[in-house]
Formats: sequence, C-alpha cells, structure tokens
Amino acid sequence: MTATAIELWPGLTAPSRSAVRAWAAERLFRQAIRRLPVQVVFPGGERIGLGGPVMRLIRPETFFHRLGVDAKIGFGEAYMAGDWTSNDPAGLLTPFARRMATLVPKPLQVLRRWVDTTRPDDERNTVDGARSNIHRHYDLSNDMFEVFLDPSMTYSSAWYQPGDDLHRAQLRKIDGILDLADVRPGTHLLEIGTGWGALAIRAAQRGARVTTLTISGEQKDLAERRIAEAGLSRQVEVRLRDYRDARGSYDAVVSVEMIEAVGEEYWPTYFQTINRVLKPGGRVGLQAITMPHGRMLATRRSYTWIHKYIFPGGQLLSLPAIQDNVDNAGLRIVMQRQLGPHYARTLHEWRARFLAGWDKVVAAGFDPVFRRMWDFYLAYCEAGFRSRYLDAWQLGLVKPGHAR
Repeated sequence: MTATAIELWPGLTAPSRSAVRAWAAERLFRQAIRRLPVQVVFPGGERIGLGGPVMRLIRPETFFHRLGVDAKIGFGEAYMAGDWTSNDPAGLLTPFARRMATLVPKPLQVLRRWVDTTRPDDERNTVDGARSNIHRHYDLSNDMFEVFLDPSMTYSSAWYQPGDDLHRAQLRKIDGILDLADVRPGTHLLEIGTGWGALAIRAAQRGARVTTLTISGEQKDLAERRIAEAGLSRQVEVRLRDYRDARGSYDAVVSVEMIEAVGEEYWPTYFQTINRVLKPGGRVGLQAITMPHGRMLATRRSYTWIHKYIFPGGQLLSLPAIQDNVDNAGLRIVMQRQLGPHYARTLHEWRARFLAGWDKVVAAGFDPVFRRMWDFYLAYCEAGFRSRYLDAWQLGLVKPGHAR
C-alpha cells in the first residue's frame, strides 16, 4: 500500500497478530475450501479446492492473521489490502454464500458469542445515530453514485423483463411499488427514503402529491434539483426529516430498501409510524432485502465487514420478522413479489459500470483501496443473491378500514 493509502486506511496496514488464531483460521479455511467448487492458489503453487473460480493468495500469512482476528471482517479487509485477489470475485464468493451456515463446523459455532465482534453503540439507529450512519454511505459523493447507477439514479433492485436495460428495469420496479400502493391522480403519498428523487418524480408524473423524507443532505440537494428539472416542484416536497418525525395523514406510503437502515430495536417504531400516518384503507408499497429467518436470528448481534465499511447500522430482516412487525402494527400484507434474482443481475451491472467508470470515480476523489472495497462490496452482495442466501421482496400492505 502507498503512503497515502496507509494514512487513509490505517487499519489495513498492520492487522493484529495471533499465531494461535492464525493457525486455527488456516486449518478451518483449508477444511472449508476442500468442500467448495473453488480453487485457492498459494504463492508456491499449492492448489486446494474442488475447482472453479480462482482465489489467489498473495500474502497468505497476513490473510490468515486477519481471519484469525475476525473472519467476518478480515476476509473483506484482506481483499481491500491486496492479500488475495480474484478475476471473478462474485463467482468465487457465491459458493461461500451458499454454504454460509455450515462453513464453520457446528461444534465451533457455539463459540460465536465469545469471538464475534459486537456492534458499536455509536452505530445504533437513534435519530442522531441514523443520520451519522446514512451520512457515511449516501453522502460519499453524488458524482460517484452517478458513475454506476442508471439515469434515474435508483439505488435498489431493478425488476427485469425480456429486453430491458438497467434503466427500463428500474422504472418497472418503481412502477411496481407505486402500483402496490395504488398511487394515482390525487393520491397524497408519503415516501420514506427519498434516494435521489426517482420514485417521487414518477409518482408526481402519475398526478400524485408527494411528501418525501430523507436524512441525507447530499441526496436532498440533488433530488430537489432533479425534481425542479422535471417541472414537478409544486407537486413534490423533499423534507430533511427522520421517519420517526413524520407528520400528516396520507393516502399511501412507499419505502424502498430503507428498512434495512432501521435496526431491530426500531422495527416496531417504523411500522407503527406508517400505521400512524396512513389513512384507514390506505396502501403501502414496501421493498426490502431479506435473509433466512434462522440466519437472521443467528447473526442479529454480529458486526461484519459490511457494517464496518459500507452500511453502519444496517440490519436485514426475514419475511417472518416483517410479518410479525406488520401484524403488531395493525397492518396486513396483501401482495408480495420476489425480486432476488433480479437483484443479482442489478448488482452485476452496477459492478461492471463502476469498474468501467473508475477514472470518473478517481476524479471524484477516491483511491485504489476504495475501488477494491466497492469491488468487493458489489461482488459480495451479488453472490448473496445468486446463492439465494439473500432475497428481495416488494410487499403490498393495507391498513384496515374504509378505503378512499
């Protein structure tokens, strides 16, 4: 790593060292790889694995020390630091994701509570904590996000049909969620999580009046410019406000992949807020990333590479967890649509666009370590959806009562 990179990423240059933990990590790694359809190549030419996508270990000693300290964080940090590489990281990570629950032998899984790093208190999604967490990701740079997102600047799973490019698939997804919320001319719509304004614009073009909430200053500024350019400023109001502070009464509520930033202790508040502001008979369009319920329960307290580097405070739900919270809030799920395979394709396209546009990302002020971090992040997530370890759903909810 260069001197500049060392200054920017001090935690990557000198990982904690423990000979015993590194030894144990190497044994567990070798045992796991022997059962996976991948190939790990060591500097001296040794190869292990059943064959498939290649993982090249550049600095195996440092790699195993990182794994020994904390495998959930060290594996990704090792990629960022250049301890290992692959020409197909998504393909390589997919078998790992497919066997996530069994990579560590069951007798050792009981040790998780003593060895897992727990989430920092300052990343709890209080009102102030949520604002700080969102700032660390969504306020990175609008220019950087423009490099890999489609022209609508939509940062969530698309919904593809034959012949769709990324932009058309993103508009289809937006239309799908608006349909679930029954958004039409005259609808007063609340959006929780503005993004860069694409859904608010699309809803206003249907004739709806939109109030949209965000806690990202960067997103608010660009969303308002895009809304003004579309000639819709009189129909759309962007508020810099936490969802918990939502006010008013609405015919419909939509929220696309914002619930992942809420956190388990605030899931009831999130759904109760929706119920509070929604008129009787009102509709909700919710899009959420999910994971299997058992894995959610097993990992709910874990602190991972994704938390440390990409989404501080993030936490995925399961469908049963969503159902429980919806029921407790007095709402009902009346429709659901699966998007998991579409998310794998979306992430594949984002990663290709990000790497192809790297010169523009550099111009926005980012260094090669950031490139490897986001390369790993996008590949890691693609692998999660390709393996079906992760899924995504559009859910239609209704508040019981007399419909408008």
